[in-house]
Amino acid sequence: MNIVLLNLALVFIELSVLAFGGGNAILPEMKHQVVDVHHWMTAQEFSAMFAMSQAAPGPNMMIVPLIGWHVAGMAGLLVTSLAKFVPSSLITMATVQYWERYKHHNVRIQFEKALKPITVSLVMVSAVIISESSAQNYWLAAIILLTASMSFFKNIHPLWVMVTGALTAIVLL
Repeated sequence: MNIVLLNLALVFIELSVLAFGGGNAILPEMKHQVVDVHHWMTAQEFSAMFAMSQAAPGPNMMIVPLIGWHVAGMAGLLVTSLAKFVPSSLITMATVQYWERYKHHNVRIQFEKALKPITVSLVMVSAVIISESSAQNYWLAAIILLTASMSFFKNIHPLWVMVTGALTAIVLL
């Protein structure tokens, strides 16, 4: 097996097992591994792939196969996809019956309460990391602030936030 494919598998298996709170919670570690440790891409390339994966319909972890494709073509796409999605799915399938059996148990209730703020903080760190990689100049930073501010209003549809950001970029850049 190619050493790059083996490294991709090891990185994404680890990320799969750590993905409490959804895929976005592991973005900081994913970026660290892909950009800082293995140097498979730059922070700007990672940010661009994240933006492309979020704009596309489908699961929010479309960045995983994009990274695999970028690093090792079709083989990389398959390896990263399997490594990221299979382990966590198997763990979920193995534990769901026990999780449901103890849904009223105090330990489970307290565990879930503890995971909520942790998940929120991990997603917030992900947003900061992606923003730092994306804000390559003051205009891009302004677009990030504008669209983030718009997103805090519940009545603004995400499509309009994206359109506003894109139109602002066309005008300013």
